[in-house]
Amino acid sequence: MLTSKMAFQVNCSTESRPSLSENIDRFTTRFSSSYQPLLKELQQLPAQREVFKNIKNASAKLLDAFVDSTFKFADQRVLPSQSNFLPVDELNEPFVITSIEGKIPDDFPEGVFIRNGPNPLFGGLKSTTSIFGKTGHIWIEGEGMLHALYFDKDSDGGSRTVLYKNKHVETETFKFEKRRNKPSFIPAIDGSPPAIFLASMFNMLRFGKVNKDLSNTNVFEHSGKFYSIAENHLPQEIDIFSLQNLGDWDINGTWHRPFAAHPKTAPGTGELVVFGVDAIKPYLEVGVVSADGKRLVHRADLKLDRCTLLHDIGVTERYNVIFDLPLTIDILRLIKGGPLLKYEKEKYARIGVMPRYGDAESTRWFEVEPNCTFHILNCFEEGDEVVVWGCRSLGSIISESYGMDLDKSEWISGRLRSRGPVQQYTTFSSNDELLFSRFYEWRLNMKTGEVTERNLTGTKFSLEFPMINPSFSGFKNKFGYTQMVHKPASISSGMPKFGGLAKLYFDETSSKVIKLLDCNGPILFISLLFLYFHS
Repeated sequence: MLTSKMAFQVNCSTESRPSLSENIDRFTTRFSSSYQPLLKELQQLPAQREVFKNIKNASAKLLDAFVDSTFKFADQRVLPSQSNFLPVDELNEPFVITSIEGKIPDDFPEGVFIRNGPNPLFGGLKSTTSIFGKTGHIWIEGEGMLHALYFDKDSDGGSRTVLYKNKHVETETFKFEKRRNKPSFIPAIDGSPPAIFLASMFNMLRFGKVNKDLSNTNVFEHSGKFYSIAENHLPQEIDIFSLQNLGDWDINGTWHRPFAAHPKTAPGTGELVVFGVDAIKPYLEVGVVSADGKRLVHRADLKLDRCTLLHDIGVTERYNVIFDLPLTIDILRLIKGGPLLKYEKEKYARIGVMPRYGDAESTRWFEVEPNCTFHILNCFEEGDEVVVWGCRSLGSIISESYGMDLDKSEWISGRLRSRGPVQQYTTFSSNDELLFSRFYEWRLNMKTGEVTERNLTGTKFSLEFPMINPSFSGFKNKFGYTQMVHKPASISSGMPKFGGLAKLYFDETSSKVIKLLDCNGPILFISLLFLYFHS
């Protein structure tokens, strides 16, 4: 799942929230340095320490009182068709699964299936109103919760037991809001620009962070350890049996910025290729972590001239593959009254091919048609070409409704109901092609600099969240798996809904026709793709 936050990396105390003066230091480090010398001097005068402490405490209380009286929190409206986005209760004990549809194969191994996802505190996602305007959470926000299924066999290998357990990822900001027992961070992604800017400022002054550490996007493994992550913060190491948070992973103190939601294991070496996006320069840094997870063996600033909302990275045997696309975070644009997050279809898009231990100068860029691509299925080298497979849309469902009077879900529903073609660049597309992705291929010729682009599965079916067997990451693979958007459900709910799983066959000839089985509708036929629907 995609998640995107205004990425400021500032650490919170584990015992209590940072003092107001510490947060002012952090805030002014980002936006101005003029106050720091004065604050430092005041803090180092022994006779003034007690007075200064009292002033800090009083200032913090006054600031809290001002924010609480100015920003009014309310639950966001949830339609019946959006009920699957509502939070679930945290279970205190594992739950035995007694009702299973179908049969678990006899040779299915023992093990753990674990995932995370948003599970907002205090009843659901929030919005705020104030004299400065409205702000609100977007649907990918919400505190992260781990969900685990444990598959066990009896000692005789006969009967099976399946247990379910869940638990919130207890980040520092999670524990802080639990202690306060009320929403405290003002939503700072979506809404009117003045309100977003002031929400960001007040969050930074009060808590040392612009946004909460959500840890709701992905669970990954490296060197036998498991991590929960959202890209606005560091990963949290987790115990997959107790689901306890074992602490932030900063690669032994060498990584102090946001961390990729989808890091990739480099083929051959077992190293972990990561990146971090930030709203201020350097906008994008790429790192390579040793196979044992103890060292950052390489780090490079790619010297981008904008903060592109990069969510995934690709690897081949020799290269790292980076997208620089026109979905951007721009603080200056926000200050001028524009949106913090915006998709600018008229701006350039490019894909960078970076040697594994390369830098900005050695990265080769290829101009491509402007698009929004959050997830990469795989990348590999074939002759002189680097081949990139991913899920591409021609617009962004995250930022398209900015400036509209309608609620976001109403706007998305209306766009999807419209059957007329929409002009995008020099071509016409259906409305859902602008909002939802199709499976796509880019071939980047390292010798000639040419780019070849094409839809691999046509435009009829919208596919997202691709996966492969990770053993083939960086090598040419035969199969891939994705989820399939269910358009009627998406129209009804006004947000992406998925109703099927797709298995992609990459070694079939184009003349071979494979049956599409749809339990909820007529039988269809397409080339190169087999889809199985589970109602």
